[in-house]
Amino acid sequence: MTKAISIALIVGGVVLLYFGGQSFHSLSNDVSRFFTGAPTNKTIWLIAGGAVAMLAGLIGLAIPGKR
Repeated sequence: MTKAISIALIVGGVVLLYFGGQSFHSLSNDVSRFFTGAPTNKTIWLIAGGAVAMLAGLIGLAIPGKR
């Protein structure tokens, strides 16, 4: 994995985590948590996707590539 792709994954992960955090504090999510005790599926996917993308980007930066 090239460094550019790794950095793009990290940036994309940060963006997804940001929007997941915004979604987590939204009114629709509050209503969902009130009735079901869990956040909406959209919120879960945004946070999980952001975490996976950041992890993949960090691993890509940590593992040396071919030279």
